[in-house]
Amino acid sequence: MSRPHLTTARLDRAAALRAERTALLEVCEHLFESQWLTDSKAQGWTVRDVVAHMGSGCHGIFTPSALKLLRSNDIEATNDDFVAERRSWPTADVLNEYRTWSSRVVTLTAAISRTPFSRTPMPLAELGSFPAALVLGGAMAFDHHTHLRHDILPALDLPDPGTDANRMGVVVEWMLAVLHNQLTSARPSWLTRPVTVELRGDGGGAWTISRDGVRIADSHGTDTRIMADVRAFPEWATQRCAWRDRAVDVSGDESYAATVLDHVNIV
Repeated sequence: MSRPHLTTARLDRAAALRAERTALLEVCEHLFESQWLTDSKAQGWTVRDVVAHMGSGCHGIFTPSALKLLRSNDIEATNDDFVAERRSWPTADVLNEYRTWSSRVVTLTAAISRTPFSRTPMPLAELGSFPAALVLGGAMAFDHHTHLRHDILPALDLPDPGTDANRMGVVVEWMLAVLHNQLTSARPSWLTRPVTVELRGDGGGAWTISRDGVRIADSHGTDTRIMADVRAFPEWATQRCAWRDRAVDVSGDESYAATVLDHVNIV
């Protein structure tokens, strides 16, 4: 299966994941038990559940549980199952699982990136197939970035620790790869002609979205262009908030752009 070339930047996925892990641990190491048990912005999950999800995902890569996730037909339901298994654990054990196994995932991501295995196709539930290095580094960095900034920190009224061009580039790379698979698999009827999405800021860029998937936008562009801050993209493109509540601008056919934006839901 061929992969679209979604970015011109040379991204360091292991470095992005390492930085996001550090940011998450800096928050978790200072939480009170009441904060751990606070409802996060991820529906049905407390802050502790969110960290349990990330810890179970990292741990699962090294156990037979990985097969359950890779072959799942409903990745969100499978993640719920892993979290439920950990609800009886002491908080210290939840954090220790995350701390231990996330470190090993960073090491594995860095090691695989230097081998031919990095390009080996790997399935990830209903999301489709991706190069192994993209699943390990990209999916994990996206998961960390999004859960920390949009599920944990707002629930606790804590500030965003900031990010950088490499991390945002890795997050966007993963999200567009998922969107590419969604579009080529469904070939949705609402996507009647290509549109350009421009994400502004460090780690951003411009891409053309069509029924054939996602590709870097060429100099000709399209007659409809959607423009937004790259840092806001993970929140509204995962439908954690409405795109209308964020600074999303359109040039061209505003009605058609709204239809496209209403349907974007990258899980």
